[in-house]
Amino acid sequence: MMEQLTTQEEQLMRYVWERGKGFVKDYRQMYSGEPKPPYTTVATIMKKLENKGYVSSRLYGNTYEYRPKIKQDKFKSQYMADTVSTYFQNSYKEMVSFFAKEEKLTEKDLNEIIQMIKDRK
Repeated sequence: MMEQLTTQEEQLMRYVWERGKGFVKDYRQMYSGEPKPPYTTVATIMKKLENKGYVSSRLYGNTYEYRPKIKQDKFKSQYMADTVSTYFQNSYKEMVSFFAKEEKLTEKDLNEIIQMIKDRK
C-alpha cells in the first residue's frame, strides 16, 4: 500500500507526472502565481516524495534529477480504493449512488457508465 500524500506533496507529484523527469527548479517553475514557493521548500517536499517511494533521483554534479517512480494511474486507483473503503463501505455502487443523489452524475453519464460495463464483457 502506498503511503498517503499531503496536499503539498500531491500538488508537486502532479507536476512530476505532468513533466516527467526534471530538476527542482523545473518543477518550481510549474507552480502558478507569485511568489513561487522557495526552492528549498520544493526540494524538501521532493525528498519526502522520494522517501515515500513516489519518485527516484539521480545525482548530476551537485543537483538531483527526479522522475516519477509510480504511475499516475496506479496512484489514482489506490486513492480511489482508499476513498471507497473509507467513505462508501467499500462499495463502488454506494459511491456512484452518492454522486447521483448529489446530482453530480446525469442519466446520460450513468448510461455511458453502463455501456462501458457492457463493452467490457
